[in-house]
Amino acid sequence: MKQIIECVPNFSEGQDIEVIKRITDQLESVDGVKLLDVDPGKATNRTVVTFVGSPEQVVEAAFLAIKMASEIIDMSRHNGEHPRFGATDVCPLVPVSGISMEETVVYAHQLAERIGSEIGIPVYCYENAAFSDKRKNLAIVRSGEYEGLKEKLASPEWKPDFGPAEFIPRTGAIAVGARDFLVAYNVNLNTTSTRRANAIAFDVRERGRTKREGDPFTGKLVKDAHGKPVMIPGSLKEVKAIGWFIEEYGVAQISMNLTNISITPVHVAFDEVCKKADARGIRVTGSELVGLVPLNAMLEAGSYFLKKQQRSTGVADSELIKIAVKSMGLDELGPFDPQEKIIEYQLNKDKGKALADMSLAAFMEETASESPAPGGGSVSAYMGAMGAALATMVANLSSHKRGWDERWEEFSDWAERGKAIQERLLRLVDEDTHAFNEIMAAFGLPKKSPKEQELRKAAIEAATLHAIEVPLEVMSVACEGFEVARAMAEAGNPNSVSDAGVGALALHACVEGAWLNVKINALDLDKHPKVTLMLQEGEALRSNASMRKNVVLELVNQNFD
Repeated sequence: MKQIIECVPNFSEGQDIEVIKRITDQLESVDGVKLLDVDPGKATNRTVVTFVGSPEQVVEAAFLAIKMASEIIDMSRHNGEHPRFGATDVCPLVPVSGISMEETVVYAHQLAERIGSEIGIPVYCYENAAFSDKRKNLAIVRSGEYEGLKEKLASPEWKPDFGPAEFIPRTGAIAVGARDFLVAYNVNLNTTSTRRANAIAFDVRERGRTKREGDPFTGKLVKDAHGKPVMIPGSLKEVKAIGWFIEEYGVAQISMNLTNISITPVHVAFDEVCKKADARGIRVTGSELVGLVPLNAMLEAGSYFLKKQQRSTGVADSELIKIAVKSMGLDELGPFDPQEKIIEYQLNKDKGKALADMSLAAFMEETASESPAPGGGSVSAYMGAMGAALATMVANLSSHKRGWDERWEEFSDWAERGKAIQERLLRLVDEDTHAFNEIMAAFGLPKKSPKEQELRKAAIEAATLHAIEVPLEVMSVACEGFEVARAMAEAGNPNSVSDAGVGALALHACVEGAWLNVKINALDLDKHPKVTLMLQEGEALRSNASMRKNVVLELVNQNFD
């Protein structure tokens, strides 16, 4: 899965649109970065910007925006209602997909170091990027705000993590952090009562409700030995919630911030609110996601609700998303468009159409055209994806076969494995064409001077090695597909056993086709030590594929004897 992180910098300017645009222009100047939202606040005199991209792209874009903000925002003249201590006040990085929090912290530190050394701004690291527990809490790091920053920086206790320990009136300081993805999520109720909605919110939110003697709303507060109110914790960790009435829709909602969806995912929050609402005689009618959500959150939700129905989860992403939307009523208050609401889809929206996104007819016509790509490598990967898809189909059919209800989970697991293989092969359809284009680009480099000739030769070698690696990966992934095909030929729905056989044949054709691509790309580098090893690996994979295909076909043909 491609690594994607989100960045949500807060700039201390919310009134001058021209200043804000000059900052966001810096973000959009970095290829691959997608600007998702710009939210200026006049009263707070603060703008919250949201953008996403690969880690390296996001760090570069954030740095350029922070540098611009340091040049055009003067903190000595700033006024606003929101706590702040710098021109760029905070800059958190948030893992979205394909990257861990630990890896995100490394990028946060890289960004912080660049800000401190290249721009010369004092930098404090907070939340997961903090170097000490004392600095985890942003409110503590920012205590004293801009007005108290000069005194704070003079204290050895508050020496910045990066940058100078000196007060710079124009820029102030910045807090750079790494935090979990926050999802704003509202659940709709069949009531207009804010009081009852709040009761449910207190039931579920982590902080819970204050303990009272007698009546939970009007009784005397129970306090601890230090005079602080005693709290009764709610049932959901990492959740903040409140009940309110939405006049526009004429219903009450539970408004939640899910501050760590790896601990409390969206679907778990939904089900828990349903449970607590039902206990109070109230029904949940639907819900809404405010802002964007990572793809994996929707896929996990779809899988969760399919498992509750004891149905296979090895289905297309679009099907999982549809199940999630319908199960949680995400379209009750308005249409839920995955292309607009899911971060990864937003990021890919402006890219050129991938081969894997074409219709079968369009892909065939593109292959048949005068262009040399897509060629045999992409077609081989596509054949492999279709072979894995057939094996997956048999698994899904088997999980729903009448009389096999107790085996649904067994076949669901096989379907998930098959789906993962077909998705990897589908990605390699485009990767093979990209690899070919890299070779063409390398051959097109200038070669007038000795230096240019040297650079061109190195680029051709690197591109050629990549063009060998891709079909080799296709062979390796396709070989994994035989395991699913064999299991389905052996134990799957007997009415679909021929499909498992066709799947194995397609996987074998994929391996043979990819092997031809390995060999032709290796012609000019056959003496390269790395290529020698890759050719040996390819021979082994080819032999393995032939053996596995024969095993599957033997199992299939037993049904016809």
